[in-house]
Amino acid sequence: MTVAEVLRIGKEWRAGELTFASINPFTQAPWAAVPEATKVDVDDAIAAAREAFDHGPWPRLGADERAAVLNRIADLIERDADALALAESQDNGKGIREVSGQIKALPAWYRYFGQLATGMEGRVVNTGKPNFFGYVVEEPVGVVAAILPWNSPLFLLAFKLAPALAVGCTFVAKPSEVAPVSILRFARLLEEAGVPDGVFNTVAGSRPEVGQWLVASDQVDKVTFTGSDRVGALVAQSAGSHLADVALELGGKSANIVFGDADVDAAVNGLLAGIFAAGGQTCIAGSRALIHSSIYDEVLDRVCKRAAEIRLGNPLEMSTDMGPLASEAQFLKVGRYCELARERRIDIRYGGHPSELGGWFFTPTVMADVDDAHPVWCEEIFGPVLACQRFTDDAEAYAMANASPYGLAAGVWTNDIRRAFAAVRQLRAGTVWVNTYRTMGPSMPFGGVKKSGHGRENGVEGLREFLQPKAVWIETEGAVRDPFTVG
Repeated sequence: MTVAEVLRIGKEWRAGELTFASINPFTQAPWAAVPEATKVDVDDAIAAAREAFDHGPWPRLGADERAAVLNRIADLIERDADALALAESQDNGKGIREVSGQIKALPAWYRYFGQLATGMEGRVVNTGKPNFFGYVVEEPVGVVAAILPWNSPLFLLAFKLAPALAVGCTFVAKPSEVAPVSILRFARLLEEAGVPDGVFNTVAGSRPEVGQWLVASDQVDKVTFTGSDRVGALVAQSAGSHLADVALELGGKSANIVFGDADVDAAVNGLLAGIFAAGGQTCIAGSRALIHSSIYDEVLDRVCKRAAEIRLGNPLEMSTDMGPLASEAQFLKVGRYCELARERRIDIRYGGHPSELGGWFFTPTVMADVDDAHPVWCEEIFGPVLACQRFTDDAEAYAMANASPYGLAAGVWTNDIRRAFAAVRQLRAGTVWVNTYRTMGPSMPFGGVKKSGHGRENGVEGLREFLQPKAVWIETEGAVRDPFTVG
């Protein structure tokens, strides 16, 4: 039985004349009917955000007043965490164990940015001119359009929404057609928390036109996008046509490097966490394992044994380690890469095929000695496929890790503190984890280099993505200057 969702546009909750189905990846059956936004819906959502920014109270509130609303949002997330996690797991098939952890972590994001915004200050500038007083204030960038992915909808929304709300921006969110429900339901919590009408709007659609209409509007001041580098390039091109600012968090093919002096137990656990948590459907997946030749065989053997113990099953059961892949398209994509590996005689040590459970379940897969020109090594698969290579010295490891068009994250496993610091300096990545993987928090910036995007989310850097400086010059002596020279 399907449940009906609605869009939040200005003061309205719109059901829409046409709907599309959100498919539960575990049952492969529709479980929610989602409104198919029209061009009118998108235009109205942008207009509502524009009106709320230009004339509404939200940007004009004191930072402490906005922070109070963000704290109420955090309280409501805590109250409804189980229901939000259930909706998201039904939408994208991710295990409830992981989704629950993400949702329960979200209040920290809203509280952190509420507090951070209250501490933001302007600065007085020495103008170098005795008759001028100068200062700089930072103001909200305006109307923000956000296009969200399906793998962690509410978690990745918080990266964008919490700082944007904290500084006074207004917002239009377009969730993925694969997993739209949790974000649409989240809009009700924002209304309950006291977010004014028009400040947070939602549009959804199964067609690419919905996102295209949103990004192309010249009433949008900032576009923030999480997704593939291919689509990100199109988003940047469209937003650039009307000179909107763009922040892009794109793909990754991250290296997880195990040096010969590493704690093998910890490293094996980190390799599993990097690629099999969330079924590998995460941009920061440590999908390339670089293992020192002295321990390569031991680590590979232990990773395969641990992969065989991973429990696939109903994502709504806490005992499940991996649920199904999020969609048929993703299931088929992972299968194509594994078939390509077999055709080229890659050594598939474990897995490499659909699970006997059927549906969209795919076995955790480990491939050994993968050629560095093979697509499995070079391209983002976004699934539970670990490609392994060996290295002999540190310089080789850094060169292999950096020989990728992506630069989102990297992992380093070593007990030598000097080697750890050297690795951090050498690796071209937006995040480097040392003796851990997939650790995140609101105070640490997140983003990539190269084809992994530009701009940062989280931390002070993430807050500044939604601010723009204004320079103020005040003449203090009443002097009349030559109008034909620079003052």
